[in-house]
Amino acid sequence: MPRPRARASRTRSRWFTGAVSSALFTIPLWLDLTAVAIGAIQGAMFSARLTERRIDLLGIALIGVIVGLGGGLMRDILLNQLPAAISDNWYLPVATAAALLGMLLLRLFTRLNGLIIALDAVTIGLFGAIGTSKALAYGVPVVPAVFVGVLSAVGGSILRDVTLNLPIALMHVGSLYAIAATAGTVLLVVLVAFGVNIVIAGTACVIVTTLIRLGSVRFGWSLPEQRALGSWRVWRRA
Repeated sequence: MPRPRARASRTRSRWFTGAVSSALFTIPLWLDLTAVAIGAIQGAMFSARLTERRIDLLGIALIGVIVGLGGGLMRDILLNQLPAAISDNWYLPVATAAALLGMLLLRLFTRLNGLIIALDAVTIGLFGAIGTSKALAYGVPVVPAVFVGVLSAVGGSILRDVTLNLPIALMHVGSLYAIAATAGTVLLVVLVAFGVNIVIAGTACVIVTTLIRLGSVRFGWSLPEQRALGSWRVWRRA
């Protein structure tokens, strides 16, 4: 016979999942496509600057598509769902066109780099909020749901670096992509657990993620280097 605590735990879990399922954090298709396009433009700009790699038009388009759609693709694969990128006719053409546009207008977008960075920070928050709330709605436990949300936010950049055989950027000092996404998605989970509407919780996730990411760019926030930690241990021993 199940213990009262176990029954109460299952009841809270069902309520939590039901609360999220009843109001899944969603965004309009045009806004989702805008986020995909921003990611594709950034991916194209990144690859177009790698002149020593001699990447052709097809390669640049492919990198743009990977960056724009990679996070959502990884999210849906983990949730065993049909990827959004192949459930609608708009995603692939928009990502490809944005990637080619980013390459052709590289100088213009470089001048607008500040705006692109700001929009990219918002995009990270959106993908994180959508990924986490979608995972919760499908009954994924809280900790894995946060992982799915973070992977949705940073998956495109990971796939980009792996495809180009480069060190993964988010593991370098000065990049707070994953930290910003984690902070935002954890806040979403906590707010939903306290009964806050999922749309409000998702909006808070986007705001917090954006502010942390922009703060890392503006003020140079970063986690300590491994070498710095090693030096600290040597100093403590001395």
